[in-house]
Parts: sequence; structure tokens; C-alpha cells
Amino acid sequence: MTVVLRYRIHLESRKLAPGTINLRLGAVRRLAYEASDCGLLSPDLAAGTRRVEGVKKLGVRLGNWLTPEQSQTLWQAPDSQRVKGKRDRAILAVLLAFGLRRREIAGRTFDHLQQREEHWAFVDLVGKGAHVRTIPLPDWVKQELYHWFAAAGISSGRLFRRVSKAARVWGEGLTEKVVWHVVKAFAKKVGIEKLAPHDLRRTCARLCHTAGGELEQIQFLLGHVSVQTTERYLGCKQRIQSALNDRIGIEPKS
Repeated sequence: MTVVLRYRIHLESRKLAPGTINLRLGAVRRLAYEASDCGLLSPDLAAGTRRVEGVKKLGVRLGNWLTPEQSQTLWQAPDSQRVKGKRDRAILAVLLAFGLRRREIAGRTFDHLQQREEHWAFVDLVGKGAHVRTIPLPDWVKQELYHWFAAAGISSGRLFRRVSKAARVWGEGLTEKVVWHVVKAFAKKVGIEKLAPHDLRRTCARLCHTAGGELEQIQFLLGHVSVQTTERYLGCKQRIQSALNDRIGIEPKS
């Protein structure tokens, strides 16, 4: 934290604009969080970088979460009668249901789609820091995937491919930039402003938590090394007033 503070003082001494200083400090914080996520830095040290306040600036967006209604509207926005629409619906469904990163969704292959404990899943998914995880596949997402596979006529290689304006499926995969454009295009179509693919990862975490998912299971789903990272994705803090352990059924009857 001392190093970050010295870096901030150095930036201020150069008389940089507040927005520029905040941008550079933000990059340091993101690097610290990624290092924590990979087990290279303790969560306490990573969190300490947030306490080195940047220059005050109004309107800084900390994150974005969709409601269940917004999420459903978003993934159902692509035209299900078109080949590209089937692909884009499947991409959005996977982003929301699995919380995958853009790189992870672009790299998925049919080999990752297997059954585990009588349940379909994405298996052996290697995330940041070579952290390996398996993600259960909800039936409704599997259905969207298979609509896309049937329309594209694919059964091996990468799960997602490029689609031309003439509805021709081509290439051996797609890039992270394509995933970014899919999210941006349909967010704009349904009237959701400033939505990034990573916001769907946050949304997945919060929807799972709201549905009663345990913090540990959400951590497994997202592939976080640190549970503190998962808590940030949920955007929630511990409640002291009206705490969850106030009424657990073992207190004296009054």
C-alpha cells in the first residue's frame, strides 16, 4: 500500500488531470485484485490498494448488475429464427448462467461439454492462474446451445463460430472482440446503458446468491481463488443490523 501511495503522490506532482490519475490508480488496483485472484498476493494487501484514495471525481462507475428481468430480456433479444440470432442467444445465455470471461467463452470446445454426475457441464475449464473448474450446465442453456449447433451444423471444435451476413457459418472460432460486440449490441437494443461483458459475470454471481446459492459454491462457479473477490462481485457487505444469525431457531422464546 505504501508503494501505491507513493505512486499517487508522484502522479499528483506531475499535475496530471484527476481523471488520468484515477485511471492509472484503477489499473494498479485491478492488477492487485488479479494477483490476489491467482494467489500471488494476499487479499488484505489487494484490498489495501482501495484505501489509497484517488483524486475526487464524480460519476465513477463501480460495477453494473442486471435484474432477473433485464437478464432474461437481454439473452432473449437476438432473433431466434436466424442463425446468428441463435448463436448470440447462446452466447448471452452462457455469459449470464456461467459468469464466463470473454476469453473463456471464445475458447470453449465440444471436448469441454461432458456429463458429470448425470448432469451436463463444462469440464476442465482453465481460468486465470491455471485454476481449473467444472461448471454445471442448466437445461435451458443446453437447449439454446443445441439450437445453435443444429443451425450451424457443427459437432466438433470450438462451440462458437463467426456468422456472415448471408448466414454462412465460417472459421474455426471467434474472438473476444466478437463477444464484446454481441453484448454491446443487444444491451443497446433493449435499452441497457453502459453494459460490459464482465457485468454479466457480476450479474451471474448476484443472481446465484439471490437464488440462495452459497458463497462457496459461487466461488467455485466463477473460479475465484479468494472468497473476497467473490464478495466484491456480489456487491454486498455483511449486515450487522438485522443480522442473519439473529433468528436461527435456537434463541429463547419470549
